Amino acid sequence: MALFVDKVSIRCKAGDGGNGCVSFHREKYVQAGGPDGGDGGRGGDIVFVASERMHTLMDFRFTRNFVAPNGEDGSAGRCKGKSGESLVIEAPVGTVVRDKESGAVLLDLFQANERRVLLRGGNGGFGNSHFATPTRQAPNFAKPGEKTQPVELTLELKSIADVGLVGFPNVGKSTTLSVVTAARPKIANYHFTTLTPNLGIVRQDGDSFVLADIPGLVEGAAEGVGLGHDFLRHVERTRLLIHVLDISGSEGRDPLEDYDAIMHELEQYGDLINRPMLVAANKIDLPGSEENLEALREKLKDTDIRIFPVSAATRKGFTELMRAAAAILRELPPAQPFLEETPLEELAGDSFTITKENGVYVLSGPSMQRLVDSVNFGDEESLNWFHRTLRRWGVIDQLRAEGAGEGDTVRLGDMEFEFVE
Repeated sequence: MALFVDKVSIRCKAGDGGNGCVSFHREKYVQAGGPDGGDGGRGGDIVFVASERMHTLMDFRFTRNFVAPNGEDGSAGRCKGKSGESLVIEAPVGTVVRDKESGAVLLDLFQANERRVLLRGGNGGFGNSHFATPTRQAPNFAKPGEKTQPVELTLELKSIADVGLVGFPNVGKSTTLSVVTAARPKIANYHFTTLTPNLGIVRQDGDSFVLADIPGLVEGAAEGVGLGHDFLRHVERTRLLIHVLDISGSEGRDPLEDYDAIMHELEQYGDLINRPMLVAANKIDLPGSEENLEALREKLKDTDIRIFPVSAATRKGFTELMRAAAAILRELPPAQPFLEETPLEELAGDSFTITKENGVYVLSGPSMQRLVDSVNFGDEESLNWFHRTLRRWGVIDQLRAEGAGEGDTVRLGDMEFEFVE
């Protein structure tokens, strides 16, 4: 059986924007051609696509770094650089993309063939032709392309099913799935046979829904014991739970204690305890089952949880169970994707911070470094544009507010300046 992988960490980076070009028109008999530097191309985006052909995150075990192409630099003759192509990453339907550091949900690939842009490529820099004015007719500077930052992501695969079968190992969940659907999961008489969520489609009286056999839980699963969180996540999307019990206690277990233990795990893991639920009292054909069934009915008499005696071995009782499940699903709202939190924010063009280190005022932030890269410090017009930009962004006023005075040193990127009032 192929290895099932449902959680991986990857690193993604959108393409950098191409640099703008500094160029002047040169042509025979044209003595003073104007600026004609072209803009840089835009960097490639990182795009996720929900693929129906993938059922596991196994492919990401071997490829973890994804980098989109950069945009090309601009060139003379106002020629714009070629933009980088988007890098398309396929992931199974049901994959949730999180920021690894904060855990924030960035994307939920809930719909098949859904195409979502996660990271935008950097904008291309303007060529010097953009900076020509009546008073600045020969700008000798251009803007660099926007640089993008790599992002660490976590991909989690959460099965998309309407109904989930939950219960301890070896109570008959896989056999139940094989009885009511065309799925053929691996079945054997030992614990943890099911190591992957198996899905099948139930068709009953004109209704159809997806049923998932969730791998067996153990006490302490909500705290990560046993398979724990690795598979409880696959229950999160289900609208209805069917709690499968070995009502015969054939392995020396008490079905009532098993019921309480599983309900405790569901309660500890989010709001799963509040999902609508049915109980499948399996192995009703074995000795001792009737007494346990009566005890279970007495236990649940004050709840709205219905109990269905079934036998996976003899295939009896499942029609009524599936009809009840279909009826409940008709009354429930459709499943919804996880709420996506604030996407990765694009850095504002004029954002910056000021800190003081050993008496030196340090300006930091991607916008500051891009500003330094944009300036030709050997050109007076470029320097004047640099100073005006600092004032327009409020950097000078902020430095004064932080206590900077005449003659203080200000560091910006790799450059140091003397503060002048």
